[in-house]
Amino acid sequence: WLPGAACIKFMLLVLTYRVLAGSALTTFGLVNEDVKRTVDLSTHLAKITAEIVLSNQGHTAVQSFILAVEADLVPHLAYIGASVKSDEEEDGTLELQQTTIPGQSGQFYKVQLLSSLAAGAQVKAKVEMTFSHVLKPFPTHITQAERQLVVFQGNHYLYSPYPTRSQTTRVRLASKTVESYTKLGNPSKNDEIIEYGPFRDVAAFSEDTMKIHFENNAPFLTISSITRTIEVSHWGNIAVEETIDLRHTGAVLKGPFSRYDYQRQSDSGISSVKSFKTILPASAQDVYYRDEIGNISTSHLQVLDDSVEVEIRPRFPLFGGWKTHYIIGYNLPSYEYLYNLGDQYALKMRLVDHVYDDQVIDLLTVKLILPEGARNIHLETPYKIDRLPNQLHYTYLDTFGRPVLVATKNNLVEHHIQDLVIHYNFNKILMLQEPLLVVGAFYILFFTVIIYVRLDFAITKDPAAEVRMKVASITEQVLTLVNKRLGLYRHMDEVVNRYKQTRDTGALNSGRKNLEADHRTLTNDISSLQARLKAEGSDLADKVGEVQKLDGQVKEMVYRSCQEAERLVAGKVKKEAYIESEKNLSGKRQELISRIDSLLDAL
Repeated sequence: WLPGAACIKFMLLVLTYRVLAGSALTTFGLVNEDVKRTVDLSTHLAKITAEIVLSNQGHTAVQSFILAVEADLVPHLAYIGASVKSDEEEDGTLELQQTTIPGQSGQFYKVQLLSSLAAGAQVKAKVEMTFSHVLKPFPTHITQAERQLVVFQGNHYLYSPYPTRSQTTRVRLASKTVESYTKLGNPSKNDEIIEYGPFRDVAAFSEDTMKIHFENNAPFLTISSITRTIEVSHWGNIAVEETIDLRHTGAVLKGPFSRYDYQRQSDSGISSVKSFKTILPASAQDVYYRDEIGNISTSHLQVLDDSVEVEIRPRFPLFGGWKTHYIIGYNLPSYEYLYNLGDQYALKMRLVDHVYDDQVIDLLTVKLILPEGARNIHLETPYKIDRLPNQLHYTYLDTFGRPVLVATKNNLVEHHIQDLVIHYNFNKILMLQEPLLVVGAFYILFFTVIIYVRLDFAITKDPAAEVRMKVASITEQVLTLVNKRLGLYRHMDEVVNRYKQTRDTGALNSGRKNLEADHRTLTNDISSLQARLKAEGSDLADKVGEVQKLDGQVKEMVYRSCQEAERLVAGKVKKEAYIESEKNLSGKRQELISRIDSLLDAL
């Protein structure tokens, strides 16, 4: 409680402060001469465009002006931008900086002009604002057969810190069906268009509630969260993967869902979403689209000249209150996005891609995975984002981890599809790290195998194992020598055949002497090996002895064949008798060789 005089002084101070705060905005003498507003409500977003003729009624030039957003719409503001166009200047995007105005509610932006606005001069400014989640379903729950009605609540006037001479507002709706709308200034309605105004001499910071209740069956899709992972490789590839949680934020489906009615009637579930198109870069390849169950085969991909379109069709249509979760990924060639000068690299990519038309993203998380060894990392973004602490990512053949830049942002729309730039340094010699690791790993593996095979790690020796190894070695030698000896007989058969043709007795005797000498050597070697088997106590020595006996019989058959050939050539035996005798000898020899083969198999 204050005394009467003190109370009066306090009220005067407050009034003076408000007057000074208000006059601070008009000291430059800025006036909105003419305002043409367009409120586009044809989608689930509210897109407000204002073309303003700004006049400087003051005595000095000004460098900037103020844009204002009503307090009720501030939480829904996703994008705001301004540009100017005059007779001497081309269209130019203006820089906005958030500011405050004492004593006034709302959110304010200081817009820097491209050039000074002289006293008495005018400039044409264009302001664009996009608001999300301002169209409220009413009723909030509908059946499958009902159409969706929404309510928009805004301002009839341009909320501005400057007085307005003349103003019109044009509202574009999603349909002709309008339940109700405010009637300030006797507005006119023509199909989907409602026109308010013109309003004359509107004071600064004027507000008057504009409320429209109308039918809007546009897809009310909202990405509640999206995690976009970009992994950069200096081996020529950039891998992009997006994990998306999508929900329908329209009127909630009330009652059961009938797929029969949904497929039979074209207007059944008219506000639901069957599919939507995601636009990827033109060089995207190896595209995949899946969820927790697996690949979603109902999607379609179309390659165009300047983009790749993917028709995303969830496993079920999305009604109000329904949601889905899926992953989409693809690869990009790094030469289109990664630039370098020596050890300095720059990556230029979109912060977020086009997921669907008129997209709304409640929460975006971007993870940029750079190559292992990247340093001096600097990130440039087209708008303000929230940076989180850097992380490390480990993948194949990584040693100390790849640096990961993590950033988040809330409430994004299509205007936020812009490029970011990452600058970093990377020593190219580090690209040899992974190949050298692979070579070293194989070298260690082979070296270990060699050592393991050649060394005996047993604590005690096994005599039986050593004997078995010796016996196996001797047996292998026996098999080799026996096969060589059998080869001598085949060679002797060829000598006999040539003798029958040439009747060269000298060649036959020479072949017989060679057979005898080689056979004696091999037989002695086999007998020596047989003695070693006996010394080792192996029962295989008996089998080798039996082979020796059978071989002697085979040798005898070979000599008899040779003698019969000599008798044939000398004319001592007829050809028919020779053929019969040779047939008998061959049969007996083949039987003996078969028995030798059986014994060799037993070895």
